[in-house]
Amino acid sequence: MLLLLDTTLLVLSFGSLVVLYFIISYVFFYLFLNNNKSNSSIHSPPSYPILGCLTSFYNNRFRLLNWYTDLLAESPSQTTVIKRLGARRTIVTANPDNVEYILKTNFSNFPKGRPFTEILGDLLGNGIFNVDGEQWRAQRKFASHGFTTKSLRGFVAKTLEEEVNERLLPILLESATDDGDGNYNNVDLQDLLKRFAFDVVCKVSLGFDPCCLDPSMPVSPLARAFDVASEISARRGAAPVVLVWKMKRALGVGSERVLRKAIEHVHECVDEMIEQKSKRNGGGGGDDLLSRLISEGHEKEMIRDMVISFIMAGRDTTSAVMTWLFWLLSQHTHVEEQLVNEIKTTLTTSTNNTNHSSTIDEQDIYSRSSTRTCSADDDDDDDHHHHHHHTALNYEALKEMRMLHACLCESMRLYPPVAWDSKHAIIDDKLPDGTPVKSGDRVTYFPYGMGRMEALWGKDRLEFKPERWFLEPAAEDGGEQMMRNDVSAYKFPVFQAGPRVCLGKEMALVQMKYVVAAVLDRFQIRPVRPEEPVFVPFLTAHMAGGFNVRIQRRAAATTTTTTTTTCPST
Repeated sequence: MLLLLDTTLLVLSFGSLVVLYFIISYVFFYLFLNNNKSNSSIHSPPSYPILGCLTSFYNNRFRLLNWYTDLLAESPSQTTVIKRLGARRTIVTANPDNVEYILKTNFSNFPKGRPFTEILGDLLGNGIFNVDGEQWRAQRKFASHGFTTKSLRGFVAKTLEEEVNERLLPILLESATDDGDGNYNNVDLQDLLKRFAFDVVCKVSLGFDPCCLDPSMPVSPLARAFDVASEISARRGAAPVVLVWKMKRALGVGSERVLRKAIEHVHECVDEMIEQKSKRNGGGGGDDLLSRLISEGHEKEMIRDMVISFIMAGRDTTSAVMTWLFWLLSQHTHVEEQLVNEIKTTLTTSTNNTNHSSTIDEQDIYSRSSTRTCSADDDDDDDHHHHHHHTALNYEALKEMRMLHACLCESMRLYPPVAWDSKHAIIDDKLPDGTPVKSGDRVTYFPYGMGRMEALWGKDRLEFKPERWFLEPAAEDGGEQMMRNDVSAYKFPVFQAGPRVCLGKEMALVQMKYVVAAVLDRFQIRPVRPEEPVFVPFLTAHMAGGFNVRIQRRAAATTTTTTTTTCPST
C-alpha cells in the first residue's frame, strides 16, 4: 500500500512538473512574442528566447564592424538594438540626432558607466578617459588649461620637429636608398609611425625619451607592454560573454594573466618616473605634463592614471590615421599628385615669406618656422635638384594646406581611429528617433558605420573622395577651394563632441599634417602587397599584419595614373 502511494505521488509530482514546465514556457513565449510585437518598430537582428542574438553575434564575431554596419544600413533610423545572453542590452546608432542627444543634449544621463570603466579600469585606473562625474570634471579642467598654455604648445612643437627631422626622415631616407641593383628595403610604415607617435607622446607626457625610432635600440619594454595591455583590454569589450574574461581575471589564467603582468610593467615604469621627477626640484621646472601634475601637488596614483590616459590617447590614434591615409593615397595617385603639388607650393611660398627664427612666437602654435632637410650630408646634385628649398612647416603654412586637411578628414571618415564608443544610461530615456532606452543599457555611437551610411554621405560613401569636404569642385584655373564648415561633429564624431570633445584635436591635426607634409614632400610610398588591408578595431584601430611599403625619393616631376578603389561595406 505504501509502495503504491509513493508511486502515485511520484507520478503526480512528475506530472505536475511537466504541466508547470509547459505553463512557464507558454507564459515566457507569450511575453517574448508580445514584447517583440510592442517593439516592432525597433530594428534588431534575429533573436531567440534566453539566447537573444548570441548566435548571430558569435557567427559574426570576426566581422563585428561590418555586421553592425549592415544592421544599421537596413534600419530606417540607422539604429539597432542588440540583446544577447551574457551581455546587457545594447543600442548601436549611426543617427546624428541620437549621437547629439547622447553626447550633448542629455549628456548627464549617458556617462561611460561602470561596465565600461571595468573593462579599462585595470589599465587606466581613474584616468580622465575612464571616469565620470567630479573626477572627470577636475581632470578635464587641468587638461583644458594644460593644452592651451603657450609653453606646452612650444614644447610639443620642439619635440615634433626634432622627432621628424632628426629621426623619422633620416630613417625613411635610408630606406629609400637602393642597393645598387634597384632594390629597396621594405618598411612596416605602421610600426614606424607607431614608434614615432610613442616617442612624441612619451616626451610630452613624461619628459622621457624611449628612443623607439632609434634603430640601434631594442623595442621599448614600455611600448611593448602598452601594446599587450591595449589589445587584451579591447578583447574584453568584444567578448561574446562578459563572464568569461571576469572569471579568467579572478583565476589569474590565460590572457588575463598576461594582461596583469603587462599592466604591472606599465605602472612600475610610470611610478619610477614619477619618483625620479619628484626628487628633482620637487618635480617642477619641466614643460611635460608629468612635471606639471607633480608641481600642482596631485596624488601619485592620480598622476600615474592621468599620464597613462594621455599616452593611450596619443600613441596610436594619429599613427593609425596616417597609416590609412598613406595607403589610400597609394590607391588614388591623382589625389596624391594634387596633395604633393599643394605641399610643395605652400612650402615654397611659406619659405619665401617666413622670417626664419630659432624661437617659437605666438603665431607658431605647434611647429617652428624652419626645418632642416632630411640629411645635412646629402648634397649630391640629384638631391639638391629635388629639395632646393628648406621647408617652412609653420602653423600658417599647415593651415593653408586645405587638400591635406580634406584628405585627413576623408581618411578618418572611412577608417576612424576609434571605431565605436559606448555610454551607459543612468535612467530610462528615449532617443530622438523613438528608440526606448532602459536604465543600464549600453548605448554605442558608431563612427565606422556612420562613415558608410548612404543616408549621411550619399551613394559614393565607400569611395575616397577628399573633394566632398569642399564647398564646390576645384576651379579649372586652380583657384582656392573653400572648406566645408557645415559638417556636424555629430555626423562626423571622430573626435567625440559635446562636453567630452577631444581636447587634443587641434594638436593631433597639426601633428598629422606636419608629418604627412614632410614625408610626401620627399618620398613616394607604395605598398608591397596589392591586396586591401584589414581594419582591426582594438582600443584604437590598426592594419592587420602591418603596412609594408617601399619608399622612394620623390622626383621633381611625377607622372601618375588614376586608380579608383572603394572601401568595404561588408
